[in-house]
Amino acid sequence: MESVAAPLERVIGVRVRELRAAQDLTLDDLATRSGVSRAMISRIERGEASPTAQLLAKLCSALGTTLSALFASETSDASPLVRREEQRMWRDPESGYVRRSVSPEGLGSPVDIVEVEFPPRARVVFEQQPMDRGITQHLWLFSGRLELTMESGRRLLEPGDCLFMGLEQAHIFHNPYEEPAHYAVILCRSKV
Repeated sequence: MESVAAPLERVIGVRVRELRAAQDLTLDDLATRSGVSRAMISRIERGEASPTAQLLAKLCSALGTTLSALFASETSDASPLVRREEQRMWRDPESGYVRRSVSPEGLGSPVDIVEVEFPPRARVVFEQQPMDRGITQHLWLFSGRLELTMESGRRLLEPGDCLFMGLEQAHIFHNPYEEPAHYAVILCRSKV
């Protein structure tokens, strides 16, 4: 994957503030819901912090959205085609993993496709998020290997493997190997 173009801190901050305001939540309300400190949320909203994937997942769950929806631009000229060079990319400042939002934005689809390059020896922990109940994802590994630990146990994924799981489950992504893991996440926001 090519390098990440421009940081999305300002875009993320604006989106978090908009979503919080749309729900009439104060900083304190969102801090209580998410378990993220009021000070950190304020820094994120001002574009002064580079939030980690784990922190953003907590905020998204508390706001009733997903990472993909958080990164999506609010545009009225939605197109069913999005060229690779137009797809939004974000790098987790803690693990270095890069996520590319592949799906066209603004079309109202409950499905998002995300491409991920997960570096060697990287590890990301996503805590249980009860507000995400019913949101599901498929993880389809293209190359490398990846260990996923969930309540049901540890799974080792090899190229071509596809794993289905609920987003609300606590899970740990870990790549203890020397080569990067390259995979797609197909996320479905249709709550059953």
